[in-house]
Amino acid sequence: MVEPVAELHEPLSLPTPEIVEIVDPKIFQLVLSAKTALKFSKKDVRSTLKASTLDGVFATIFESATTGVLLSNFLLLLGASSVEIGIFFAIPMVVNLLQPLGAYIADRTTSRRWYNLFVFGVSRLLWLALAVAIVWGSQHADPHLLLQWTLVTVVAASMLAALANSSWFSWMAAVVPQRLRGRYFGFRNSAVSLITLLGVPLMGLGVSTWEGGPIFGYGIVLLVGVLAGMISLGCQSFMVDVNPQVYKKNAQSDRLTEKKEKQITDFVPSVLKDSNFLMFILYFSVWTFAVNLSAPFFNIYLLKNLSLDVSLVTIYTSLSSGANLLLLMFWGKLADRWGNRPLLIAVGLVVAITPLLWLGTGNYPFALWVWLPLLHLLGGTTLGAIALCTNNIQMEIASIEQPSTYFAIAAAVAGLAGALGTTAGGFLAELPGMSLGAVFALSAGVRLIALLPLVLVREPRSQSLRSIVPTLGRFKFNRG
Repeated sequence: MVEPVAELHEPLSLPTPEIVEIVDPKIFQLVLSAKTALKFSKKDVRSTLKASTLDGVFATIFESATTGVLLSNFLLLLGASSVEIGIFFAIPMVVNLLQPLGAYIADRTTSRRWYNLFVFGVSRLLWLALAVAIVWGSQHADPHLLLQWTLVTVVAASMLAALANSSWFSWMAAVVPQRLRGRYFGFRNSAVSLITLLGVPLMGLGVSTWEGGPIFGYGIVLLVGVLAGMISLGCQSFMVDVNPQVYKKNAQSDRLTEKKEKQITDFVPSVLKDSNFLMFILYFSVWTFAVNLSAPFFNIYLLKNLSLDVSLVTIYTSLSSGANLLLLMFWGKLADRWGNRPLLIAVGLVVAITPLLWLGTGNYPFALWVWLPLLHLLGGTTLGAIALCTNNIQMEIASIEQPSTYFAIAAAVAGLAGALGTTAGGFLAELPGMSLGAVFALSAGVRLIALLPLVLVREPRSQSLRSIVPTLGRFKFNRG
């Protein structure tokens, strides 16, 4: 069993909190806004951290089987169009609007553990029903019928998961000691990334080489993924439980209650008056739309247009994950030294033109073994920097008095914009005279336009690009 923490009073040689807290905006939001009001023994905390790490590892196997390139390949095998695939990938973004409702319901229960076990359990068992249907019907069922079942499963499972996500984050914020959060979540995220790096290619190989055919092979992989998802929920049984009612009672004081009431009544006016935040939201919404206009269709282009095997495409995906993992600390050092806004602009220019680089690819040796791997390494490197700096700049410009409400607005905008982007990309690719290549070019243009509002965003501690350029030669690329 992995032991991320030896002793709670000993320092850990894990990633720094500054880098870790940026990785997941939802976790970082809770780190800022939630205080551990309950007291747990060191033994309970250690067992919880171990169990949560294993929970993350097995949950990643489940998510790899139910999202990304494996799901895209399965949809293509069933004959799904670009429009239908765009809708499939838009669904998880849209249902994020249910997270506030899930938080409202979960905060009125008496057990984080049992609420999560029930909601996540039902959500993942829906995928089990689909896996059985795929295995049984791979040789008998109508592909269109399987496509409909998959759509129903994605909608229902995503809605249920959205209702429980905030509860899980609140649970972790209450249990993990504040002084260990950064290092611990960094260790957990690293373990998750490693599993993604190794597991996705193995799953892709299983799908493409299974004797019963790729549809049957995906059904088997999906069964394994659901089993891993249920094991991850079993790992949560070893985490110390939290009663939201007791936690809320201990955490709130009269002063904080009055402050919260004031935030609720003043929320809309304060957001509307914050021109800097509104300018960031404009950038964030257009950028998210532009990225998702093409992002879900790169794998479709490889699988459908270039007729590549899914096992090769999953290797490309792993290259992106590996590049992101290796350079995360480097981007964090640059962000700490120069600020997030200049990196978003500089790296954003590279990310903006990246879709144009896909136009020169094809099914020939140089592209397959040199150009496409380099594109995926570039994508994993640059998009990792964008994600890191985007999350961090929100922390810098959000209101100190009510950061959670600002983050909620940003998350809602990103979900809607991303859903609109994937849906629009699918429709555009199906129009007469259009192609995925044309969608890639359009995405590049909109990405460049999205960077314009970012120039007007003000970030504390941020340096200007003009002042950064002379220091490039003096920056030390060491690991210290």
